[in-house]
Amino acid sequence: MTRAFHISVVIPTYNRRHWLPETIQSVLQQTFPPHEVIVVDDGSTDGTGEWLQKAFPQVRYLWQQQAGPSAARNQGARLATGNWLAFLDSDDRWLPKKLERQVAFLQEHPEFQAVHTNEIWIRNGRRVNPKKRHQKFGGWIYPQCLPLCIISPSSILLSRELWEWSGGFDESLPACEDYDLWLRITAEHPIGYLEEPLIVKYGGHADQLSRQWGLDRYRVRALEKMLQCPQLRPDWREATRQMLLQKCRILIQGFEKHRRFEETEQFRVILNRWQTAH
Repeated sequence: MTRAFHISVVIPTYNRRHWLPETIQSVLQQTFPPHEVIVVDDGSTDGTGEWLQKAFPQVRYLWQQQAGPSAARNQGARLATGNWLAFLDSDDRWLPKKLERQVAFLQEHPEFQAVHTNEIWIRNGRRVNPKKRHQKFGGWIYPQCLPLCIISPSSILLSRELWEWSGGFDESLPACEDYDLWLRITAEHPIGYLEEPLIVKYGGHADQLSRQWGLDRYRVRALEKMLQCPQLRPDWREATRQMLLQKCRILIQGFEKHRRFEETEQFRVILNRWQTAH
């Protein structure tokens, strides 16, 4: 039975008017046209809304009080009318056949409700090769998702059914919200993967959240959430516990070095809590 694909594309943005033209064009130039394109403006002050509605009247524009990228993505997904969802960060681009290749994969593999792709990295204007720890995988990939986020939000295509099951991005996390979401999904669902690089990720600019130190503190919160899930496989639970302990030790060492004693004690408490728990 052929699956119907009405894809809603959600682009969160905040003061990135200079990035948006190429980002939106990369969606409009897809060989498999999306059902709709939604830009969720997270409280921009650079004239994004006025410009966008003139430059791309076919794009659905939503404005919200600044609440972060998780809230913007969730808002876009709630208001989307498609039965499949794709996200695109406002500083990334899609290659023209991105959606076409993903739809073809999902048609051939109806057991999957989501598929992500490989990517091209541009840092400070130059193409760079991702490190081995950023290697991507498909299938039952929960263990590979434990060290760090290996699924880019800009690369995923997932069914609305799976999205609603997941509950969306955790808006209480100021960063690593994607890491948290993929852990919750991959613990119970296989993920398709296309080795072909179909997105371009740009990095090195000052407003990237991923540039800050100490992101593992948010990953620890996500790992604690997973350890409280009774349905997590026993072997995956132990792998999760070991990863949490490892990240806590790294954070404690870093906070001690910077004489941030309150955070040091906070993660010592977490470390002690899970050292003996099984």
